[in-house]
Amino acid sequence: MIMNTQKEFMKIGDKTFKSRLIVGTGKYKSFDETRQAIEISGAEMVTVAVRRIELDKNKDSILNHLDPKKYTFLPNTAGCYTLKEAVMTCELAREAGLGNIVKVEVIGDEKTLFPDNEATLEASKLLIKDGFHVLPYCTDDVVLCKKLEDIGCAAVMPLAAPIGSGLGIRNPYNIKLILEAVSIPVIIDAGVGTASDASRAMELGVSGILMNTAIAGAKDPLKMSLAMKMAVECGRMAYEAGRIPKKLYASASSPLDGLIEL
Repeated sequence: MIMNTQKEFMKIGDKTFKSRLIVGTGKYKSFDETRQAIEISGAEMVTVAVRRIELDKNKDSILNHLDPKKYTFLPNTAGCYTLKEAVMTCELAREAGLGNIVKVEVIGDEKTLFPDNEATLEASKLLIKDGFHVLPYCTDDVVLCKKLEDIGCAAVMPLAAPIGSGLGIRNPYNIKLILEAVSIPVIIDAGVGTASDASRAMELGVSGILMNTAIAGAKDPLKMSLAMKMAVECGRMAYEAGRIPKKLYASASSPLDGLIEL
């Protein structure tokens, strides 16, 4: 028997990616560790916090340590608390040569770092009109995700749990509802803590996962980077294979037909 190992690629905007893992560039001990972890992860898309990195490539910047021919940069608006800040940050990223695919996050609460959904929706509208491919960071709200799709977002990025919390997927049922409601890619953003969290998310059928702290904050970031790569691949493969249904009672592994009588 020949096993079907053909992969479906993840398409965002006008780009196609073999890897369904998107990784961040913050919180590592050094630029060299960042580069190694990203390379091991197999990620093809890398997110950078525009307001927290040095955009001048003549100075020491993470941008000097990553090959733009190998990676697609996903500038994000981390640290923005208003619609105006988010829009201006995306425009700055494009002017700096980081492309027009952007992750939009407008923080609404300083303690939980939950997004301001209304401001995120409005910022996304403005950026889409300006030619950006927008990936909005949002709560696991089905209605909001549908609205974000309706205005033309390239994907939606509902959180699994608060940023950096490592709690894993707190509400898989909402993620399933979002998957049923929209036809654009659904990418889990924030909350993944370990490989089993990543695998579980992929088994739900999401298109991909974005993570940073889970890798950068691990005791061994390089080993965790490989673990996350494998978990995302295995989770996606399990989803495509189709799991058996859950049952309350036991079900015999061997059929009773043709059973030898004693």
